[in-house]
Amino acid sequence: MKILLVEDDAKAAKLIARGLLEEGFYIDIVSTVAEALAAPLGIYHLILLDWMLPDGDGLDVCIKLRKSKMMIPILMLTARDTVTDKITGLNSGADDYLPKPFVFEELLARMHSLLRRNAYTKVEMITIAGISIQTYTKTVIRHGHRVILTAKEFDLLEMLMRNAGNVISRKEIAQRLWQQDMIGIDNLIDVNIKNLRQKIDLPSQSKLIHTVRGAGFI
Repeated sequence: MKILLVEDDAKAAKLIARGLLEEGFYIDIVSTVAEALAAPLGIYHLILLDWMLPDGDGLDVCIKLRKSKMMIPILMLTARDTVTDKITGLNSGADDYLPKPFVFEELLARMHSLLRRNAYTKVEMITIAGISIQTYTKTVIRHGHRVILTAKEFDLLEMLMRNAGNVISRKEIAQRLWQQDMIGIDNLIDVNIKNLRQKIDLPSQSKLIHTVRGAGFI
């Protein structure tokens, strides 16, 4: 699942991101209200949102998202911990509120609670260039026919589709899919890319996965 972290404290953002990567989440980090609102919010399963940001506050993000009818779960992370602050945050559109400092295990528990709650109302399907994936059931359909993938092949395909149009480096794939750096993983990436291409590419169609020499895959 993909998380957007809106946090202007670089050290805090790095610690949260590291913990979430180890738990198997994909995570993007932005540090301002403008960057948050400019992000492709439809691809995220949950937003971790700081209240106090350099160009405004997280309440602006909550309010604008809810006005646009975007119901992605929002968990506010903030040093503002009075009852009044919590009520204000929740009334602005946040789904949950976690005061700083917090224990990572509590953050994770609250995230899972929001994601479970949202799973009952949203079944996600991603479709690009004739291939569709159902992220909850791990189903892949290519021009009306089911494609059987291994768990790692599915994770790799989901990662590429969620980042369609962007180059994904080998290092990023290694860190997100195997939770480690490139040592001993490079060959595994090549094998999974090769197997994935064989399963989803059609002879009469253009290739879906392209190698960008020296950079990664797109």
